[in-house]
Amino acid sequence: MKLVIAGGGGFRVPQIIEVLSAAREGKGPHSGLNVDEVALYDIDQRRLDVMMAVIRGMDFAHPPTLTASTDLRQALTGANFVFSAIRVGGTAGRVTDERVALAEGILGQETVGVGGYAYAFRTLPIAMELARAVREVAPDAWVINFTNPAGIITQAMRRELGSRVIGICDTPIGLVRRVSAAAGIDHHWVDQDDPRLTFDYVGLNHLGWLRSLELDGTDRLPDLLADDAALDHIEEARTIGFEWVRALGMLPNEYLFYYYLNRESVARIRQEKATRGEFLDKQQSAFYDEAAGASDHDAAAAWTRVHDEREATYMAESRDEEDRANRRDEDIAAGGYQQVAFDLMNSLTTGTRARMILGVGNSDADGDLIVPQLREDAVIEVPCRVDADGVHPQHVRPVTGPELGLITTVKGCEELVIEAATQGDSTLAWRAMANHPLVDSVAVARRVLEGYISQSPQIAKVFE
Repeated sequence: MKLVIAGGGGFRVPQIIEVLSAAREGKGPHSGLNVDEVALYDIDQRRLDVMMAVIRGMDFAHPPTLTASTDLRQALTGANFVFSAIRVGGTAGRVTDERVALAEGILGQETVGVGGYAYAFRTLPIAMELARAVREVAPDAWVINFTNPAGIITQAMRRELGSRVIGICDTPIGLVRRVSAAAGIDHHWVDQDDPRLTFDYVGLNHLGWLRSLELDGTDRLPDLLADDAALDHIEEARTIGFEWVRALGMLPNEYLFYYYLNRESVARIRQEKATRGEFLDKQQSAFYDEAAGASDHDAAAAWTRVHDEREATYMAESRDEEDRANRRDEDIAAGGYQQVAFDLMNSLTTGTRARMILGVGNSDADGDLIVPQLREDAVIEVPCRVDADGVHPQHVRPVTGPELGLITTVKGCEELVIEAATQGDSTLAWRAMANHPLVDSVAVARRVLEGYISQSPQIAKVFE
């Protein structure tokens, strides 16, 4: 079985090879998954060379055969799975996304609001090239989309590839696992689709809510929400505030911090010496420079050091200063994007039944639309059962009230982003930014868009 990683020079690639090596040894949660060939594709040969050196330096016991190429169609030939993990514009592009927005006093974040839309404008043309290449060279391959903003990119790629594109994110299922553990429930029941445990989660990528967690027919969420000691074990509750999650009667995805505490999040970010993008740009530029001239062993050691620092500082602006240096083990136990991707691959190839939260089409479930207020092609995140026959999204309770309003507004803006990039229409882009809930002025939205066009050649090219 062949896996292609588009964005194969990216920083997280060694984590993927580590899991595959363990699986080939018969170890770990994916011991039945036998990927014997991995092709790394990237437009940057230097980054590919660094990742190959890091992987060699880690000396995995049974790694798959590994190749690296800057030729997309060559890499895709014979692919069974494709991971889309591209970052158009690199971390320097992320810095521009953040700073242009922050200069106007609004959130600059790579997946939420105008920063996410700038990222999408740069990325959509390349993502669609990837989708067309997969359709032509490997039409039977499954595409698992890591690329942010994941909901927008997945929805656009499905125009070429249909339901064989699945969006993934580790935050929703990580939330369910943390809540299960805090409620004293074996969190493995979540993934194994144990019938004793059911849950209701609905939303968009980086905008969703866990609304119930039932064990043997009894919803355990109300008692958990009333218990400060239990909530203290849930990062999302600590970040957003115990009283507010009680007021909601549900637990939000961690990215709703930027919506519920927008003023505070913007103020914190503007007070920092560097944005998250600037931190990563400096850190990763230094890493690739160091590793490019190092031995395989030293390149691997440098990668491990930088990776640990990166994980410990994730979403640091959402935590009080005294809590920023290190995240709790329970906060990072979900396994990351790569675990979600391999859970999905494992079920599709071995038939081992699993329950996951995935980015799928609103019309992909049997029967009516999952969220009737959204279009058929809208990509949403809901619980799914996965087996050898494919991905089977589950119907959820109706979405109502402010949560429905937020979902429909943000999805409407996302669809404007796709059309703006597809048509090269800056007016549609302005409408998308101006109508986002975190933008309080159409004039600000216009200036931000003009800033992105003037400072990002890749965005300027979309609207030239």
